[in-house]
Amino acid sequence: MSISLSIGQCATLACLLEAAAPKVGNVHRGADFEDLTFNDFAISSVAIAPAIEAAAETGVGRAVYAAVAATQAIVPTNTNLGMALLMAPLAAVPRQERLTTTRVGHVLSTMNADDCRLVYQAICLARPGGLGTVESMDVSGEPPTDLLSAMRAAADRDLVARQYIDNFQLVLNDIRPALVAGREQGWSLTETIIQAHVSLIARQGDTLIARKCGSDVARRASAYAHQVLASGKPGDETYHAALADFDFWLRSDGNRRNPGTTADLIAGALFAALRDGLLQPPWR
Repeated sequence: MSISLSIGQCATLACLLEAAAPKVGNVHRGADFEDLTFNDFAISSVAIAPAIEAAAETGVGRAVYAAVAATQAIVPTNTNLGMALLMAPLAAVPRQERLTTTRVGHVLSTMNADDCRLVYQAICLARPGGLGTVESMDVSGEPPTDLLSAMRAAADRDLVARQYIDNFQLVLNDIRPALVAGREQGWSLTETIIQAHVSLIARQGDTLIARKCGSDVARRASAYAHQVLASGKPGDETYHAALADFDFWLRSDGNRRNPGTTADLIAGALFAALRDGLLQPPWR
């Protein structure tokens, strides 16, 4: 029998499933960072739910800010700014409508200056790693009246910002189908998440790695991900050995190479799939 979840439940479950899966280079239930733990992500997944549940009523900006503020009140570091930025527009689509790029695009087109101000405040509150400064529309300055113009300015250096410009094309028409396809091939959801994450790094790179470590390191990460995919598929010994080597390389610089942006995109796609009933139990 099909299981229907509330929007808030979808947000919490998507965050938990993403964080629990042992994705390369990131925190998961078997690996913490010195300043960031799996418990931080689990707690954050609960904190985010009310704000995302209310997104259709409050609007995108207020949902993002409320999610980040609720998280920052109980977690000492940034765990879910990217997830909030991705889930809020998806959650703002009326519940009776299926998620498509057209419907998300309509939500994005209705955002106003208040949305931009609140998103800027959320980013400043979260203090994401590798943010740096830019000449145009820096988050430390006065926010513009149009959030999409700010996202357009950041799209080349941030995959999350790019979703706002492309109407979530990558999340809805690429990653979400990959998650569903993995389950249809008989892989566990955990295996599917790991495979989708590596594939995303291979094809898109990870903009958090690029911002923290430079474009050369980001390209090396993509090349490493391609090698993993070429080694086999989930269940193959060669694949899992290559995956372990990739994971070790990503962690070998004090976790500075953590592919966090692609992890956020996986969480956004999980939310979209759960919201539309495309991923049903068992969720393991």
